[in-house]
Amino acid sequence: MESMHKFVPLVCLISMNMVKIVLGTATKFHEGDASMDVKKGIVGVVADYNDGSGKEEIVAIKMALEDFYHYTNRSFGLHIRDSHGDPLKAALAARDLIDKEQVQAIIGPQTWEETTLIAELCNQNMTPLLSLADVTPNWATSKWPFMVQTSPNALKQMKAISAIVQSWDWYSVNIIYEDKDASSTESLSNIYLALTEAGITISNLLSVPPFPSSSLSKDLENLREGHCRVFVVSLSLNLAINLFETASKMDMVGKDYVWIITDPFTSLVHSLNASTISSMQGIIGVKSYFQENRKKHEDFYRKFRRKFSLDYPQELNNEPGTFAAHAYDAAWTLALAMSQTNNNEGGKFLMNKILHSNFLGLKGRIQFNDHTLDPTQTFQIINVIGKGYKEIGFWSNGLGFSSNIGQHDVSYSSSMKELGQVMWPGRPWETPRGWALPTIEKPLRVGVPALSTLKQFINITHDQFQGFTIDLFKATMDLMPYHVPYKFYAFNDTYDELVRQIYLKNFDAVIDVTIISYRYQYAEFTQPYTDPGVVMVVPLKSKTGHRAWLFVKPFTKTMWILIVLVIIYNVFVLWMLERKHFCELKGSILKQYGNIAWLAMTPLTYTANLTSMLTVERLEPTIGDVDQLRNNNAMVGYSTGSFLKNYLHDVLHFNPANIRQFRSHEEFAEALRRKEIAAVFIEVPGAKIFLAKYCKEFIQAGPMYKIGGFGFAFPQGSPYLPLVNKALLDLFESGKQRELENRMLASEKCEESEPDGETASLSPNSFWALFTLTAGTSTIALLIYVTGTNGSNHDQKTIGWLTSAVIEQWGQAKRRLSRKDSHVAESPVNSPDSDSHVMQRPQA
Repeated sequence: MESMHKFVPLVCLISMNMVKIVLGTATKFHEGDASMDVKKGIVGVVADYNDGSGKEEIVAIKMALEDFYHYTNRSFGLHIRDSHGDPLKAALAARDLIDKEQVQAIIGPQTWEETTLIAELCNQNMTPLLSLADVTPNWATSKWPFMVQTSPNALKQMKAISAIVQSWDWYSVNIIYEDKDASSTESLSNIYLALTEAGITISNLLSVPPFPSSSLSKDLENLREGHCRVFVVSLSLNLAINLFETASKMDMVGKDYVWIITDPFTSLVHSLNASTISSMQGIIGVKSYFQENRKKHEDFYRKFRRKFSLDYPQELNNEPGTFAAHAYDAAWTLALAMSQTNNNEGGKFLMNKILHSNFLGLKGRIQFNDHTLDPTQTFQIINVIGKGYKEIGFWSNGLGFSSNIGQHDVSYSSSMKELGQVMWPGRPWETPRGWALPTIEKPLRVGVPALSTLKQFINITHDQFQGFTIDLFKATMDLMPYHVPYKFYAFNDTYDELVRQIYLKNFDAVIDVTIISYRYQYAEFTQPYTDPGVVMVVPLKSKTGHRAWLFVKPFTKTMWILIVLVIIYNVFVLWMLERKHFCELKGSILKQYGNIAWLAMTPLTYTANLTSMLTVERLEPTIGDVDQLRNNNAMVGYSTGSFLKNYLHDVLHFNPANIRQFRSHEEFAEALRRKEIAAVFIEVPGAKIFLAKYCKEFIQAGPMYKIGGFGFAFPQGSPYLPLVNKALLDLFESGKQRELENRMLASEKCEESEPDGETASLSPNSFWALFTLTAGTSTIALLIYVTGTNGSNHDQKTIGWLTSAVIEQWGQAKRRLSRKDSHVAESPVNSPDSDSHVMQRPQA
């Protein structure tokens, strides 16, 4: 665009002879000089006489000024210049209109290249310019405040196209656009924005120069070699005609192909000859819609056909298109504003009147917002068939598709399929898939990390690629909406370098890499297919300390105190009641054995709890958190080639000298056993595998540190990315991803290994305190007995009777419990014979 601005000063320096040559081919119109009563100003027009849209523009402007005079009795001088489709000649024509004809405003032209030069001249002279260019950049009206865009913004049209693509479940498109000036960038930006918002990817971009090019066939051949068969075309009339004639010769307007054209080309389809129409069979077109059932339009339609045939009898088609309606509304807008001003009030006042326009024109409500006409909200969809086209239906912004418009019973749908049958290229009744197998196989180059420590995820042997990630990637590619060939390549360097290869265009994708923010400078990532996070894994240690006193663990301290008190109390009561009596133990051997067995039942609960504690080892981590590691200046480990080295230093603040790398999980385990390191930091997927294999030696400790998880990486803006993400979601929702992960983890069997070489068997160490207490008590009792052997026989009898009474009391309690517990079989000590025994007191 800047290069075009350089033409402006050149225009001012061109000799008058050149001006005369240019203007000599122009036609001047002075409408109504003698017949019109009141003349309110002079209007200038710059148009291309040789272009169909330019001819429509001229006829429509004349009609608008004539109709305005008919309704208001106010006339305007009209001067028209031919631009010949050349920006320099357009600028010369505008200079002549401003300097020589003293026009108050200019209408036109229809191309952005011409508009930029004329806008600069109008801005310098404070002359309003009503631009008919189909695309105007957003910044243009700020740069040239005396320019107003009278053709609607094309963004809504692109949304209509994206809705069409969505309706038929096409996921990617090829864009063919005209590379002419800044307006091309604006047009492409509108297309890209509308498509990406709808989740549609742009597979390829083909820029066509504004002049016939011999490379078009080669460019189309390159597109045909790809998989995408949906083409969106945004070209001017002559370029679009050349495109379809070339594509038709290459059999690219046939079965499996989809072509969608945009305005302004769609609005000119009615004017194409039979040869051009024959090369466009089956294409879909989108154009701005205006109500055709209103009386105003009916009058315009009838008058336009008659006047166009009179002015251009050589033209076969005399029907008005979108350009004619835009030009008519622009001329009416200008006439209405000029009628409200005086000729001497200047261009600034006139421009203000134009911007405050508010009336109902042929194309709907005419209102301006920031120097731009409010966008069209409704578009008509056509299907080129036979010698013309068929009107399929409409798309309205915010409402959707409908078969009719402007009626009370209109029903809308989000899908174009509801509009009925479409005749596609090649005349098939089936809807094209939108993709096909490429004519030349160019598989994706997929980089695979050869340094992966997780062999369960990636395992490369003799150019054979296996593992969970490989299986998941294959399953993902199988769910793509079209065939995507690919080939794996091993990469023997760090993961950062692997991702960087995408940026260097050495790989088209890489797999099994962690999603980290700084890697986005090289690539974009899919959603993670593993649980995200980094965890710390440390050895296990026994949670039970002071094993010598383990026997006291079955009961709490309170329980032990209560037991001791109850025993002392019972002994005291027995001593008080029977201290003066003694009785020999009586009964059969079987009865005595039964009493002894019943007394032994008391500590069963204690014994069961103690056995459980001794045989089920209670374990805990050797390290509780990262702070403990740092405070102890402990060594830690991580996987070779991963990002964790920087993470441990920059985020967790470990001393670099205390960070060691390892190549495998086996090396991790061995280093932990030898206490060469105190902990290892592993990403969650790796930790699952490590702990599944070494479940009896190591444990996860501390919090999980949030990171992105494992994902696939693609080039920035890759059309595959949204499709791969959808395929991954399908794998998650169907349970396929979980099935693959479970299968991988099930293959890892926990190794039978005891920490510190200890066995689960019980040793005297667990009972030495108990043995000491028991032996000490027995020794004391023995000493008392030995020293008291000289005592009276009466005391011995008393002690014997006391023992017998205790046994008898336990026997009675046993019998009462046995009667309550119906499921316990009757024992010999519960027989009727045993109940006949009565405790006999010894004689004093």
